[in-house]
Amino acid sequence: MTSNPQPAPAHDAPQAQSGSPERVKVSMLGTGSIVFLVVAAAAPLTVMAGVAPLAISIGGVGAPVAYLIAGAVLATFATAFTTMTKHVGSAGAFYSYVSKGLGRTWGLAAALLALLSYNGLQIGVYGLLAVQVRQSLAELFGITVPWPVVAVAAVALVLLVGWFGIEVNAKVLGVLLVAETAILALMAFGVLFKGGAGGLDGVSFTPSAAFAPGMAAAIGIGFAAYMGFESTALYRREARRPERTIPRATYLAVGFMAIFYAFVTWAAIQAYGSADAVGVATTNAPGMFFGIIERYVGGWAGTAMNLLIVTSVLAAQIAFYNAITRYMFVLSAEGVLPAWVGVLHPRHGSPNRAGIVQSVLALVVILAFVVAKADPYQGLLLWVNSPGVVGILVLETLTAVAVVVYFLRRNRAAMTRRAVIAGTVSAILLAAATYLVVDHIALFTQSGPMVNAVLLSLVPLSLVAGAVIALRLRVRRPDVYARIGEGDAGDVGKDAL
Repeated sequence: MTSNPQPAPAHDAPQAQSGSPERVKVSMLGTGSIVFLVVAAAAPLTVMAGVAPLAISIGGVGAPVAYLIAGAVLATFATAFTTMTKHVGSAGAFYSYVSKGLGRTWGLAAALLALLSYNGLQIGVYGLLAVQVRQSLAELFGITVPWPVVAVAAVALVLLVGWFGIEVNAKVLGVLLVAETAILALMAFGVLFKGGAGGLDGVSFTPSAAFAPGMAAAIGIGFAAYMGFESTALYRREARRPERTIPRATYLAVGFMAIFYAFVTWAAIQAYGSADAVGVATTNAPGMFFGIIERYVGGWAGTAMNLLIVTSVLAAQIAFYNAITRYMFVLSAEGVLPAWVGVLHPRHGSPNRAGIVQSVLALVVILAFVVAKADPYQGLLLWVNSPGVVGILVLETLTAVAVVVYFLRRNRAAMTRRAVIAGTVSAILLAAATYLVVDHIALFTQSGPMVNAVLLSLVPLSLVAGAVIALRLRVRRPDVYARIGEGDAGDVGKDAL
C-alpha cells in the first residue's frame, strides 16, 4: 500500500456551535452507565416477552441454552476486541477496529454497514413501539390512535432525550432498564417460589434438549437478542479510564444478558412445565409471558408488563440513537460526512446535528411505509429490522478478523496469544452465527424468498458502496482517506465527545 498523507489539521473537524466552549464534556461515564446504555439497546423485556416464545416453539425446552451459547461466543469475541481497545484511539467503534486491522477501504465499508444496521434496528422498532402504544392506549383507556402519530411522536421524544446529552441519556436508560429487568425478575421468581406448573426441573440443560432439532434456529434468534452490546466501544471518549471501563462494561453487559435471558426463559418453561411449554409457545406466543406473570404474580403485574414493554422499546430507541449519532459524529470528524453534521450542542455537548439528520431519516422511512399502507409490524419492524441484525453480525465477524490481522501483521509487538486465539475462534463462530440467521431469515422477516433476497442484499451492497466511496476518496481526496479510522485522534480526540 502506498504511503498515506498525514491527517488534516484538527481545525477541520466539527466543533461545537457558535458561542460554545472549545471543549465539550468528556470522561463522564462509568462502567455502570455504559452497561445501562448498551443493555437498554437490547431491550430485555421486549426480547423475552416478544421473541423468547418463538425460540421455545422452534428450539424446544433447550431454548435457554441458545442464549448461553450466543453469550459465550460474544464473550469470546469481547476478549478479542477489548484487547485491541487500547490500540484504537478513535471513538468510531468497530469500523475503527476494522480500519486498523484490514485497512481504510474495509474500514469505511464497515462504517457504512454500521450506519445501515443501526438505523435499521432503530427505525424499524418504531413500528413495534407504535403497535405497543396503540394497543396499550386501546386496552387501558379505550383510545384509538393511528400508528403513524405514535411513531412520529416517538421520533420527536427520542430526539429530545438525545439532545440533552449522554449524562441524561444514561440516567433515563438506567431507570427504564431497571424497571423492565425488575418485572421480568418478578415473573421468574414468582414461578420459582411457587414451584412452577408441577415442580422445577433441569430438562432444558440436558444434552438431548440442547441438541434437539430446531436448536440451530433458536441459537440464531439468541444472537439477535444481544444487538447493541458491541456499542460499548462507541463511548470511549465519554468513558472514565476507557482502557478499563470499556472492557468491564462489555463483559458485564454480555454476562448479565446471557445469564438473565437463560434464567427468564427457563422460568417461562417451568411455568407451564417442560412437557407443555412448547405447545403454549407455539399456539399463544404473544400472550405467553403475560399469562405467566398474571398467574404467578397477579393481574396488576400483567398490566405493568404491558406498560413496561413500551418503555423497553423506547429505551432501545434512545440507545440506538446514541450509537448512530456517534458513528455520524466520528465520520464527520474524519471528513467523510459534512462538517456541519458533527457540530455539537453548545450547552449539552451532544451531537444534535447528527441527531436531527437521523430523525429526519426515520421520519422519511416511516412516511414511506404510511404511503405504501404497509403494516407497522410486518413491514416497518420486520423488514427494516432484519437487515440490521444480519449487518451487525457481519460487522462483528469483520472486527474479529481485523483483530487477528492487526496483531499478526500490523502490531506483532503488542500481540498476545489470547487475543489471536479469541479473535480466530470468534470469527469462525460469528460467521457460523451469521449463516444461521441468514439461513433462517424467514423467521425474522415472516416473508417469502423474494422479499428476503432483497432485504439480505442490502448488507453486501452497503459494504460494496462503502468500499467504492473509500477508493474514490483515496484518489480524489487523499487527506480525507488518510483520516478514515482515525476518528477523533489527536487534538480532535481531546475536544470531541
